[in-house]
Amino acid sequence: MSQENSLYHIAQDLQNKKRSSVEVTTHYLKRMQKHNASINAYIHIDEEAALEAAKKADQIIARGQSHPLCGVPIAQKDIFCTKHIPTTCGSKMLADFKPPYNATVIEKCQQANMVMLGKTNMDEFAMGSSNETSYFGSVKNPYALDYIPGGSSGGSAAAVAAQMAPIATGTDTGGSIRQPCAHTNLTGIKPSYGRISRYGMIAFASSLDQAGVMGQNAQDCAMLLDTLTGHDPKDSTSLPKAATTTQAHLEDSIKDLCIGVPYDLIDQCKSPEIQKRAEETIAQFKKLGATIKPIDLAANHYALPAYYIIASSECSANLSRYDGIRFGHRSSQQENLEMLISHSRSEGFGEEVKRRILMGTFALSSGYFDAYYLKAQKVRRLIAQSYNQAFGAVDLIFCPTTPTPAFKLGEKCDDPISMYLSDIYTLGVNLAGLPAMSFPVAPIGPLPVGMQLIGPHFSEARLLNAVHQFQQAHNYHLFQAPLEDKAS
Repeated sequence: MSQENSLYHIAQDLQNKKRSSVEVTTHYLKRMQKHNASINAYIHIDEEAALEAAKKADQIIARGQSHPLCGVPIAQKDIFCTKHIPTTCGSKMLADFKPPYNATVIEKCQQANMVMLGKTNMDEFAMGSSNETSYFGSVKNPYALDYIPGGSSGGSAAAVAAQMAPIATGTDTGGSIRQPCAHTNLTGIKPSYGRISRYGMIAFASSLDQAGVMGQNAQDCAMLLDTLTGHDPKDSTSLPKAATTTQAHLEDSIKDLCIGVPYDLIDQCKSPEIQKRAEETIAQFKKLGATIKPIDLAANHYALPAYYIIASSECSANLSRYDGIRFGHRSSQQENLEMLISHSRSEGFGEEVKRRILMGTFALSSGYFDAYYLKAQKVRRLIAQSYNQAFGAVDLIFCPTTPTPAFKLGEKCDDPISMYLSDIYTLGVNLAGLPAMSFPVAPIGPLPVGMQLIGPHFSEARLLNAVHQFQQAHNYHLFQAPLEDKAS
């Protein structure tokens, strides 16, 4: 990717008045006009509003004392409420929804006078690993248009990878930032649960959902992360902590860093090529001075079933409000109340959302709650304890982000279990509420590959520092999508 169009360089140019926000915004709007039809990364684009915001940002910069990200364009995942602007969550159920308020994430970006380019496509209600469940159609991977970009934040990932935005927000319930970043050669961070406010973020699984950042490199992610974090009294799960200051630690040495490697998990990887990239990356961290130590994460083997019981149960509860009366799509078949609700939900939700609602409702039902949901919560605790025990001996944990490179569109649509296994390396992090990030390594042919670092609670600065130092030594993050024209 072009270093000149990284968030950091754009922000520097704007502050130094080498470029104007209108010029930068116009550049990205032209890219969107050229490529969005084939990639389908954006659901909603308002060019007029973006250019107005850019003009306002230029005026603020001219007066001085502007936020470091003032005038920088950003793509927002369509899960964050935007006042009087469509917020669909990739679903027919919310196709006509225009919220009366902004999510805290949106407010923080507006307070920094960033320029919203548009709302990005996503798996419906963030349920999916391939961005194929969206009511507005599948998102394509800019590196190979017949392959998936990953999900659920695939629209945000594709927008940045195609250089239709320098940075984007995403959400991560079970890997939905890290997994698409791995498939589109991006760097992405899921912070500790509660670091970024969930106020105004449409809920899928409330104890797992976490907003985060997707960018070209660790430096870009650090800049936006420090803008978005901090306590929010409007969110009861928001941590009573100040905003992160991760940028101040990017240049720290990692020679005293101890990285734990669960070799048993890596050995179970389905792709020999991914295993090889993992081994290469471990060796590269060794050369940078880090110490590598084998660890045991045996409890993580139970992450997949525990996650899908807990996530589906919370999804069942959260989505019960969409009944065609209080919220969401209302069916024209209104013979009686029961038929209205039944038809509204049947028409408004897609197949994957219905599947998870049914699974969750069953797990929460009388006679099965103890056998499924309660047991899954106990397993969740064991997984968290497993990570905490590992962090008693190491600073960070390394493993692949995904078990395979991106797969072809439609390849796993009829095999939900195989689709769920795409997130096998990312789920445990969400169950434990830990921070983690994915970063690019050497590609496999035309397809990008990502590796993952996991840290203990509140270790975002150390994660970004480790990845930044890796990217200073290796330029895999500059591998560019082979679109018809290169970004200027």
